[in-house]
Amino acid sequence: QVQLVESGGGLVQPGGSLRLSCAASGSSRSPYVMGWYRQAPGKPRDLVASSTVGGNTNYADSVKGRFTISRDTVKNTVYLQMNSLKAEDTGVYYCKAVSLLGVDSWGQGTQVTVSS
Repeated sequence: QVQLVESGGGLVQPGGSLRLSCAASGSSRSPYVMGWYRQAPGKPRDLVASSTVGGNTNYADSVKGRFTISRDTVKNTVYLQMNSLKAEDTGVYYCKAVSLLGVDSWGQGTQVTVSS
């Protein structure tokens, strides 16, 4: 089982930037897919960005051009660089990993609040 620990959340003003990190441990090889999901109160948990071991990336339309997902294979860590933040980006951001065997792992989440 892969353990995921998110960090980097916080309070930021609109137009600001944050960089989220998700460190994976407990596996001898990198997960097939790692991604970031966002959940606001009363809303479903939706995909923000994902990255495969092959380098394919996907972004939600609402963040495309503002957010960038990247991986550090040495540290086994995935990052989400969040620029030009909007109030609508507020929510709990969860890291997800999918192993080559199809096993899902979730982090506990990190709060991102965009407010003036």
